[in-house]
Amino acid sequence: MEYRPDVLADIEVRVRAALPQWGLSPATAVTLLNLSENATYRLDDPADGRRLVLRVHRIGYRTAAEIESELAWIRALRAGGAVETPAPVAGPDGGAVRLLPGSATDPARHAVAFDFAPGKEPGHADDLVAWFRTLGAVTARMHAHVRAWPLPDGFHRQHWDFEAMFGARPIWGSWRAGFGLDASGAALLERALALIDRRTRRFGRAPGRYGLVHADLRLANLLVDDQRLTVIDFDDCGFSWLVYDFAAAVSFMEDDPLVPAMADAWVAGYRTVLPLADADVAEIPVFLMMRRILLVGWLASHHEVPIAAQLGAGYTHGTLAMAERLLGQFS
Repeated sequence: MEYRPDVLADIEVRVRAALPQWGLSPATAVTLLNLSENATYRLDDPADGRRLVLRVHRIGYRTAAEIESELAWIRALRAGGAVETPAPVAGPDGGAVRLLPGSATDPARHAVAFDFAPGKEPGHADDLVAWFRTLGAVTARMHAHVRAWPLPDGFHRQHWDFEAMFGARPIWGSWRAGFGLDASGAALLERALALIDRRTRRFGRAPGRYGLVHADLRLANLLVDDQRLTVIDFDDCGFSWLVYDFAAAVSFMEDDPLVPAMADAWVAGYRTVLPLADADVAEIPVFLMMRRILLVGWLASHHEVPIAAQLGAGYTHGTLAMAERLLGQFS
C-alpha cells in the first residue's frame, strides 16, 4: 500500500531533512495532519513562529507541470480576490514545487508548502445549509475568474469527464472493485452509469457548463473561522462540468437528508454571482451519482486511507440505493 507505516516514517525523515528548502529550522515540529490522496503535514518552527502546511504528493498522481499549473491558478485567484486560499510558499531559490529525494524504500516525491490558514472543517453543528450558500457564491466567483483568465502557456490539468472517471483507465481505480459489491450490485451501477453517460453527453460542454473547476470542495477542504470561509487543496482541480463542483462538495455524504437543502442553498448563493440555468440545476442528481460511483472506486483503491476503513461496504450499499432512486427519477 502507498502509505504503510514504514513508508510514512520514511517520509517524515525526508521531510525533516528538507526543512531548509522552506527556510525552516531543524527544531521545526512535523505533524501528520491528514492522509488521503497525499500526505499532509503541519510544520511549526519555534525559531520564528512560522507555521506551514506541507503536502507530500502520492507517487505518480501528479506531474511537476500539473502541480505548477495548479499553483498558477491559486496565485491568480488570490490576486483577483476571488477566493480565500493559502498562498504557496517558495523555497530560497524561488521554486514552490520541491522534490523530496528518494530513499531505499520509497521513490522521490514532489512536495509543496502553503501558508497556514486558521479555521476548522465545518460540520452539521455549524449550520451547513448557511455555509453552502456562502460556498455557492465562492464557487461562482472561481468560475467567473476562469472565464476572464487566459490560461498560461503550458497549463495542464486533467479532465474530470465520463471517460476519465469510468473509462478503460479510470483516474481513481475501478468502481467494480468496490467494497462489498456483488454481481447484482454491479449490474445496477452499470445501468446508472449508462444513464449518466447519456445525460452528460446530451448536457454537453458549452463554456457556461464546462470549464476549470476545483473538483474537490468537500468539507475536509473547507475551513470556517467566524464568518470567513477558506478553500484549500486544489490538487484535483481540472476541467469538468461546473455543477460537478457541488457534487464534489458533498463527497461521502451524498445521501445525507440535508443534501437537498444544501443544494438549494448552494444554487442560491451561486446565483448571487453568476446565472445558473434551471436545466443545469436539474442535472445535479446526475452529477451526485457520478461522484458517488467515482468514490466507490477511490475507496477501493486507497485501502490505507482511514476513511476507506470507516466507510467500507456500507458506502457501496448506500450507493446502490442512490442508483435505484436515480434510475426511478430519470426513467
